[in-house]
Amino acid sequence: ALRFHFNAHNLLVIARDGDDYIVSDPVMAEVVRCPADDLCRARFAAGTLAPRGRCYYFSAVPSAARLPAVVASAIRAVCRDMLAPVPIAGVRGMRMLARDMGRWEKKYGRRKALSALAQLVRMQEEIGTGGAGFRFIYAAFLQEAATLLQRPALQEHASALTAIGDGWREFAVQATRRCKGQEDAASVAELAAMVEQQAQREEQFFRALVATVKS
Repeated sequence: ALRFHFNAHNLLVIARDGDDYIVSDPVMAEVVRCPADDLCRARFAAGTLAPRGRCYYFSAVPSAARLPAVVASAIRAVCRDMLAPVPIAGVRGMRMLARDMGRWEKKYGRRKALSALAQLVRMQEEIGTGGAGFRFIYAAFLQEAATLLQRPALQEHASALTAIGDGWREFAVQATRRCKGQEDAASVAELAAMVEQQAQREEQFFRALVATVKS
């Protein structure tokens, strides 16, 4: 069901067993085996954002004493990216999506608008790009970071992000009902308003999060 081509995907190779690599992929619930030939094909796949064989590897492992500083730096980097003045990424990207969604039916017609909406749900729920599932994962990370950095406020941020994830999941449910043509489903305009509301919640969240880590 998940055999489709997508070059902008990262996974972690954690071991090798004979001619198989043991792979941890965020899409899969458990680690999987990937034959060396198949992994090579994936690394040198053609198309948009072609990886051209690139991979990342550890040249050294930081000591445990450095871990708090690394975690704090990583959180600040995520906040910077989510709040960056780039129109196609982070919070501003969500707002651009909300504006575009409101014009889909007029611009493309009802059928194409619903097709685009279905693809949006697929990207959010099945692939995970910017979707609800990653919010829950990051909330779990913040819970661990609260202990590591001795900052209890991060526990509150984790709860807030989980609620935001619930909001994205509710959007996916309502969008799916619209795609199925259910009479009482939210309109595309109402769904666009939900995305705008989520963008507002995420902006407030990441501004509060970065303030906690900087303090």
